[in-house]
Amino acid sequence: MRYFLDPYGCVKNQVDAETMMFILDKSGWLSVADPSEADLIIINSCGFIESAKRESLDAVFSFRGAYPDKKILLAGCLAQRYAAELAGDLPEADMIFGNGDLSLIAEAAEKAMAGPGEPLVPSIDTSGLRDFACFTGERNLLSLPGSAYVKITEGCDNRCSFCAIPNIRGPLRSRPIAAVTDECRTLLDRGIRELCIIGQDLGSYGIDGAAGAFEPGTCRLPELLNTISGLEGRFWVRLLYIHPDNFPLPILDICRRDPRILPYFDIPFQHASEPVLKAMNRRGSAPKYLELIGTIRQALPGAVVRSTFMTGFPGETEEDFRQLLDFQEKARLDWLGVFAYSREEDTPAFGMKPAVAKCVAENRKQQIEDRQIPITEAQMDRFVGKTLDILVEEAVTNEDGLYLGRTAAQAPEVDGATVINADGVLTPGTFIRGRVFSRSGFDLDAAYIHE
Repeated sequence: MRYFLDPYGCVKNQVDAETMMFILDKSGWLSVADPSEADLIIINSCGFIESAKRESLDAVFSFRGAYPDKKILLAGCLAQRYAAELAGDLPEADMIFGNGDLSLIAEAAEKAMAGPGEPLVPSIDTSGLRDFACFTGERNLLSLPGSAYVKITEGCDNRCSFCAIPNIRGPLRSRPIAAVTDECRTLLDRGIRELCIIGQDLGSYGIDGAAGAFEPGTCRLPELLNTISGLEGRFWVRLLYIHPDNFPLPILDICRRDPRILPYFDIPFQHASEPVLKAMNRRGSAPKYLELIGTIRQALPGAVVRSTFMTGFPGETEEDFRQLLDFQEKARLDWLGVFAYSREEDTPAFGMKPAVAKCVAENRKQQIEDRQIPITEAQMDRFVGKTLDILVEEAVTNEDGLYLGRTAAQAPEVDGATVINADGVLTPGTFIRGRVFSRSGFDLDAAYIHE
């Protein structure tokens, strides 16, 4: 039997999609790149915010309209969160499969082929004894050439009042250091050059005790990075998502000792007003967060800081918003994503008052995005004239000698790119040295240097 998998969603969903593909392939299914050739279409959904939920459902409707005779399986976060409702209200899907235990995807696929049936929503293993990563060296990789995502935690205990992640993915569970290191070593042996370490909050890694692997209560991220630093080879380690209230400062020394541990930090501050942060169940403040940014940049002058802001959180006043704009100006973040608040069922913020009108939240979002453009451009200007390592991703179609790649300052899929001018053939998924000679918008332009 043949299947087509749509890996829609965030990078955590992408890792889930890779895992499901591996299990299906081992179970005798054949992956195809064209849905018209598949017997089963699998849609890996997102259920985090309203817009993502709509896009996931639109994908189901679109595939059903295009392929009325195919079987469709809806998997992922949306399926886990709303299984009962979807089973009754979404006849376009033949099967609903939650993400509580991805090892059961082959069973779900067989049920989908048998016809519409009851959802398969495995319970979440809160003990941490089940390997949620289901890692194997043979896993399919859906990431860009040379790059791979390594999930070290699942779930979250921070309980931000706006966030549905604990409801969808459960409490924090960490993988043992040995398991993560083995995965990194295997990926490097496969030719991967960028290890993107992911989790809902890397600053919480290990505080759950990792099912007896550690004593609970202490962040083990520094210990993990020291172990990965012991691996041989030319590679990058990129850290994605560290809660600002849990940032483990000892990792700065590790980055300084080993430049392969990139000084790139994705820290979702969300806001700067103390009343809003308190309502979000966060402990920070603008002074504390500016101090953290200052500490990072003092320890690592070349550090790159990405963040996300949220506008329109219940009770956000004009004064709160002005404080956020002031923080944005002072922080001089390299990269910034902005989201309007999404009211999510079963979260503490769902019933908070007063609500902020959607048009107001969107207007504030646009103001921040407009103000960030010159900030990011100025931050990228500091790389002009420098010779840097660049990870090559792909050739530019119909343009001889032009390639797209990324420097250490550019995370996959979310930041700008580097356009490489080369007088020879470059191999995607490998490092080259390039001299940055200009900036175009958020992107960099570099000339390939023969080594």
